[in-house]
Amino acid sequence: VQLVESGGGLVQPGGSLRLSCAASGFTFSSYTMGWFRQAPGKEREFVAAKDWIGRFTYDTDSVKGRFTISRDNAKNTVFLQMNSLKPEDMAVYYCAAKPGGLGRDPSHDYHYWGQGTQVTVSS
Repeated sequence: VQLVESGGGLVQPGGSLRLSCAASGFTFSSYTMGWFRQAPGKEREFVAAKDWIGRFTYDTDSVKGRFTISRDNAKNTVFLQMNSLKPEDMAVYYCAAKPGGLGRDPSHDYHYWGQGTQVTVSS
């Protein structure tokens, strides 16, 4: 199993980035895909998740109206479009996969994790 994130980098406040996560080694279309992030000195936090039929959820307090999760089941790829980025969005972003649907808690029970991609928001 592999989850490979890409698309991170340095962006100014107010800018945008699109993260991608290419998956292999499991039946992508049967898994819920999630994005998490971890800032220095902080615990990893849930950002967003989307199941294989398109139901989705976000950590609305932090990313509401700014981030959009999408997925291309034909290409085994999940995306995170991040707009209006703020310095507090700076973190290592990880994608993760769990079998089945969102579940009672969309932020739990992920089986597979990527290595992460750094997002730096700074002027």
